[in-house]
Amino acid sequence: MISISSNLNLMIKATEKASKSLIRDFGEIEKLQVSRKGPRDFVTKTDKNVEKILIDELSKVKKNYSFLSEEIGEIRNNDKENIWIIDPIDGTNNFLHGIPHFAICIALQSKKEIVSSLIFDPIKDEMFFAEKNKGVYLNNQRLRVSSKNKLDDCLFSSNQEGVKFSSLNMRCSGSSALDMAYVASGRLDGFFQNKLNIWDVAAGYLMVKEAGGIVNDVIKFNNNNINIRASSSSISEKMLENLSNF
Repeated sequence: MISISSNLNLMIKATEKASKSLIRDFGEIEKLQVSRKGPRDFVTKTDKNVEKILIDELSKVKKNYSFLSEEIGEIRNNDKENIWIIDPIDGTNNFLHGIPHFAICIALQSKKEIVSSLIFDPIKDEMFFAEKNKGVYLNNQRLRVSSKNKLDDCLFSSNQEGVKFSSLNMRCSGSSALDMAYVASGRLDGFFQNKLNIWDVAAGYLMVKEAGGIVNDVIKFNNNNINIRASSSSISEKMLENLSNF
């Protein structure tokens, strides 16, 4: 039986509630694509709706915690040391085009350190979660990073810029959060990207660390200009050598 904190339990419940409307709206997005109506307005409403549910649910129990979220920005409450970092839909373009690869992300920053995180892929029903010094899990199964040590055997992910730059075996999935969760689970061997926002990487950052991987400290960056380098420990140096000019 996995022991989780009250904060993580709250995050899970809030995400499960928010995901119901997200799954419903995902079906509507596919219809909108065919009918040629304006899906971009719709996805904005979906983002805001998911965000509102998350904020409302988290605030019911932790009334004083602050927030940093993609859509609404900062909410400074009485407790400024504990901050919920939220991305209501990471992989918005995938969602917009009916591609079932996106996630709800929540991380808890306490005293400038990420201590709990959750990434939920509602379509695949995969919930990744982690807590500091307690490991990272996928649907209650403990995760570890890949043990591969040859670049030719490895699979990496980045955005389009990174894919074009690199000679590594690359993918571009459209969701940086899921990419980092996949590094933590060993599905990917590494992920790198420049100019990301804190809500894109905060949850995955803790997961990679707790899975035994290596990732640079995202808290030291400006919240809206983060260069991330995450990988298994066995391939980290080789990956970074390939990224020296990126």
